[in-house]
Amino acid sequence: MDLVKAVEMTQMSDAHDDDLRIGDTVRVPLRIKEGARERVQIFEGTIIARKGKGLSETITVRRVSYGVGVERVFPLHSPRVEGIQRVRRGKVRRAKLYYLRDRVGKAARVKEKLVLRQPK
Repeated sequence: MDLVKAVEMTQMSDAHDDDLRIGDTVRVPLRIKEGARERVQIFEGTIIARKGKGLSETITVRRVSYGVGVERVFPLHSPRVEGIQRVRRGKVRRAKLYYLRDRVGKAARVKEKLVLRQPK
């Protein structure tokens, strides 16, 4: 293993689920610094894109707030991101969901994927 990969491995965080997929609805608690204070703000929305590998991997999360579409790009291994929780699994057939930008109301929803659990 080269030196760059070794340093990157020490910087990676395990604060999120590795099984995050496009179309999932997630809740992202983000640490925000305002002056001397620091607080946690939660951003909840649908993952519409996932880019990169390793330390520079990012997800784009979209939500509609007061009738306006808001997208934020979150680095998965940022120390500002406290942990990403999956709220529901999405059923999609695309790698990028940029078409949701043009949809409004019920047409912008992603169907929920039902996960069958194995009996114990």
